[in-house]
Amino acid sequence: MSLKKKKVEGEGNGPRRPKTTAAQIRLQKDLGDMDKLPGTMHLSFPDANDVFNFELTIRPDEGFYFGGTFRFTFRVNSNYPHEPPKVLCTQKIYHPNIDLDGNVCLNILREDWKPVLNINSILVGLQYLFLEPNADDPLNKDAAEVLRSNRRLFEQNVTRSMRGGSVDGVTFADVMR
Repeated sequence: MSLKKKKVEGEGNGPRRPKTTAAQIRLQKDLGDMDKLPGTMHLSFPDANDVFNFELTIRPDEGFYFGGTFRFTFRVNSNYPHEPPKVLCTQKIYHPNIDLDGNVCLNILREDWKPVLNINSILVGLQYLFLEPNADDPLNKDAAEVLRSNRRLFEQNVTRSMRGGSVDGVTFADVMR
């Protein structure tokens, strides 16, 4: 039997390793190139062998959401960096740019995504949403309207919701633990 045929059949070469994809190489580079994360953020990998699925925790140290702990899942597909990761907030929170299902409204996760952007760009964008919620591009239109019309009421709603309270009949996750 020829060597070529043995390789095709997998004989004589030991166990086959999965091929490293371009997306995996780029993602590992992005993760490796990130400067030390600020103390307000933490990345974790539930499966150390799976860099395509990871979690981000943000603990804002100022602004409306100060003191809360917010968790996001990142799902990176095989077309990365040509397509952005799918990012979801795992808790129900009162925020103009995060809907009640956890979808995140961040322009670089949609129409403004470009392959030159990276995971760090998304982390910076998410952190900024907690410092400066954007009422002009909302997913939660009710929260955005309150932010635009009455900042004091918005702040009260955020505080109540972060403690697991209800706003407009919706009960939110306690993110203050």
